[in-house]
Amino acid sequence: MANLLKRRRPVLFTVLGAAVATGVAAYAYTRRQLHAPLETVPHVDLHKYMGLWYEVARLPIRYEKDCQHVTAQYKLRPDGKVSVRNTCHKEGLNGPTEVANGTARVVDTATNAKLKVSFFWPFEGDYWVLDLDHSDYRYALVGTPSRENLWLLSRTPHMERNRRDMLVGKARDLGFNVDQLIFTPQPIDGKP
Repeated sequence: MANLLKRRRPVLFTVLGAAVATGVAAYAYTRRQLHAPLETVPHVDLHKYMGLWYEVARLPIRYEKDCQHVTAQYKLRPDGKVSVRNTCHKEGLNGPTEVANGTARVVDTATNAKLKVSFFWPFEGDYWVLDLDHSDYRYALVGTPSRENLWLLSRTPHMERNRRDMLVGKARDLGFNVDQLIFTPQPIDGKP
């Protein structure tokens, strides 16, 4: 009997592995089907989008745990890609600074609203512009099609309450769990 189990052990592990992989794939497929396809803005002028953005709010994300005074600096490169520099202060608004440098590339050239960002090659994440102040690029709502990541961005450290509420409402309508939003502490200087 023991000899029979030894011969069947590889088969059992293969079947178990296949069952787990099938379950994970089914779960991922079901999650994608819960929401309508995520729409982006019709067009992003990358030249106007470049520069410094302040994070007003975000959904919880592991690499931004305990971050305050979060900013993102975007710079268009000659090859059409975007240099990304994310800055986070730990332990307070003026606490130790953590910086993450990455690269983004446009994946939807018709709109420039869908990008892939990489901080650690070869891994990439989605960066979709869902709402944008098209007149002068003063605010943006950015998320991922999975609805797991969301950022409210502003050119100033603080956003007017009615505009912030409007963007939170739009994110809720798009299927994001805005009840989990973290409102990012930013310096008081420059508050509208």
